Amino acid sequence: MTAPETGRGIGNGYVRTPALPGDTFRILHVSTGNVCRSPITERLTRHALADRLGAPLAGGLVVESAGTWGHEGAPMETNAETVLADFGADASGFVGRELLDDHVIRADLVLTATRDHRAQVISMGHSAGLRTFTLKEFTRLVQAIDPATLPDPLESGVVERARSLVRAAAALRGWLLAPSVEADEVYDPYGAPLPFFQSVGGEINEALDPVVTALTGVHK
Repeated sequence: MTAPETGRGIGNGYVRTPALPGDTFRILHVSTGNVCRSPITERLTRHALADRLGAPLAGGLVVESAGTWGHEGAPMETNAETVLADFGADASGFVGRELLDDHVIRADLVLTATRDHRAQVISMGHSAGLRTFTLKEFTRLVQAIDPATLPDPLESGVVERARSLVRAAAALRGWLLAPSVEADEVYDPYGAPLPFFQSVGGEINEALDPVVTALTGVHK
């Protein structure tokens, strides 16, 4: 499927200036406590971007996370650290954060663990609905976008490509619905044994692969 014309169906609320040298595109991952799902997703995203683009600040893409009931200052759950180690990702230095208005305002793309988290982010305002998706929802949408309709990252830069990707995904949202209520959910492993964390980590990693490919134009 080819994405509808950029901007179709999303109004004029999502307006960004052209990418400039040193410009950034901020990705914000959101879950409940910011100690399990969103830290795993944040660090797996960073790992994948660095692997494909070869830099800690990969092409101007900045990846962060927060929780709607975030444990401010808390460390990541031990089982979440183990999951990241399984994928070769770095868990060091993580500190939990409570989701604040400023996080949403600064984010160019918000990816949430569940539909409830998405609703909470959107309820904060700041035109967040135009750039907020569940992780699995965004995966489904970007897989339906023809990469040829996106800017070439070698010519326009990864930041401009990422912004175009978000606009195209938002335009597709009403066209490509989830096959089931559960399809867009990543369930909470908090308090569960390691095998459940590993299962959730596998789901997240699988969902991230098409997203990172679409953002960067680089296949795994």
